[in-house]
Amino acid sequence: MKELTLISWNVNGIRAVSKKEISEKLKFNDWLHKVSPDFLSLQETKAHPEQLTGKLLNPQGYQSNWSSAERKGYSGVVTYSKVKPISVNTKLAVERLNNEGRLIETEFSDFVLLNVYFPNGKLNAERLKFKMDFYEVFLEHVINLKKQGKSVIICGDVNTAHKEIDLTHPKTNEDTSGFLPKERKWMDKLVSHGFIDSFRHFNKEPEHYTWWSVRNIGARDRNVGWRIDYFFVSEDLIDKVTESRMLSEAMGSDHCPIILKLKL
Repeated sequence: MKELTLISWNVNGIRAVSKKEISEKLKFNDWLHKVSPDFLSLQETKAHPEQLTGKLLNPQGYQSNWSSAERKGYSGVVTYSKVKPISVNTKLAVERLNNEGRLIETEFSDFVLLNVYFPNGKLNAERLKFKMDFYEVFLEHVINLKKQGKSVIICGDVNTAHKEIDLTHPKTNEDTSGFLPKERKWMDKLVSHGFIDSFRHFNKEPEHYTWWSVRNIGARDRNVGWRIDYFFVSEDLIDKVTESRMLSEAMGSDHCPIILKLKL
């Protein structure tokens, strides 16, 4: 039996986070090697691979797979893994959803890992529609993976808090994208298709968040936040999950990393 560690983190700019102290006075690369996950999925990298060099492009001991937005300095995801994937996919079935570098799907011998930076719908009605379209096409995609007999892990910034327990001020945010009824209903649908919120499987307590708005001064110190970053696992994997929690001590972004451990 082997234990695997997966970390997911919206870094809000990989070049920016690389210059900051993350934890225990360690900069990003040293932190990565100290924590030493088998898989590290980052969202909102805001970089193309050709803009990076050395340790950020290919940390020692890791393979890296990137998906970048057509627009520079925007969106983007990367998955670092200690083993080479069997296959890599960056596309959903609807082409207009593929221009923002929001998906890296890497298949390994034990599971398919989907690292996703889901769209934010707060800007306007057009972006909210884009978000909901992305949600629906993505759901079809992961249902198909399950039908093919794949074990599936979905991680990333979902940009929605699922339940009232998942944000500090649910009542005042009922009309805000990120907590709209239709966004939350989509998360209900994801769960109904056999994808389990691994954190809530272990922890039913309130006041566990992964994102704190920088516009709300001191929000992180006061723990006024939202839980919008998730590890969902297909139901065949849940008995193999040994841990799912936040790495809330890690700084450097307006999000904190989340960690999942599996025994396979």
